[in-house]
Amino acid sequence: MTYLTHILLGFVMAFISLIPPGMLNMTAVRTTIEKNKKEGVWFSLGAALVVIPQAFIALVFARFFADHPEIIDRLNLAGIIVLFFLSVMFFIQARKKFRGEGGKRRGKSFWLGILMSGMNMLAIPFYLVLSSVLEHRGLLNTEQPFINLFVTGVFLGAFTLFFTYVNFARIVVKRAQFIARNINYILSLLFFFLGILTLIRFL
Repeated sequence: MTYLTHILLGFVMAFISLIPPGMLNMTAVRTTIEKNKKEGVWFSLGAALVVIPQAFIALVFARFFADHPEIIDRLNLAGIIVLFFLSVMFFIQARKKFRGEGGKRRGKSFWLGILMSGMNMLAIPFYLVLSSVLEHRGLLNTEQPFINLFVTGVFLGAFTLFFTYVNFARIVVKRAQFIARNINYILSLLFFFLGILTLIRFL
């Protein structure tokens, strides 16, 4: 049961983090519409594979922080700043007009997915913060084979989310403006309240 729990944790974490329309899932949509569904799936596979080393690195550092509780206070302070920053970032993003269409892209879709996912600089910090929280609460074991199980769940969650966008590509393009605006507002409020709660606990 513990093995399954770690897979589910990774799956849910990756799936939820990629729900808001962004660079990767919108490129999966564009690839599907501009080329075909098969190319969209290949892009999704490439993008999801890169999440494996990103999550793995994050879990290694999560274990390091768990073994060094003297820096928890600094992490909490940094976490407060990050939460408020994310709140502002998503609010600003929500105010912008979202465009679901894009120009033609060259190159193999699989390698394009790898390249663009590798450019997602927020992935490792995201998994680092959440993994540290789960580790601190005793929900995540950052030892083997649990790391591999969690990372497997992250890959499955990311690919499932991308694959969902591919299958509903044309619907997403029609509704992207509405979806992006509302989800970003929700995320902005969520991170704001998390920041407030974390600040109260820190003080």
